Amino acid sequence: MKKLLILILFMVCLFAKVNINKATLKELDSLNGIGFKKAAAIIEFRKTHPFKKIEDIMKVKGIGFKTFEKIKGEIKVKDND
Repeated sequence: MKKLLILILFMVCLFAKVNINKATLKELDSLNGIGFKKAAAIIEFRKTHPFKKIEDIMKVKGIGFKTFEKIKGEIKVKDND
């Protein structure tokens, strides 16, 4: 039973989307195509420009359409998305 619960929690975390307005450096760094430097740039950018839609992440220097295409299924901007 304990193993099943751990497996379920792992699966939920695996498919949970990252809120780019609230995510930690570690959470952002875990996204496909986002490394430490881009994660730090996202955090710095959102201090003055909160993301209104996921496409806004392409306004961050170093994140273009190709990177966005890799991560668009893994990110969100609101808690209810």
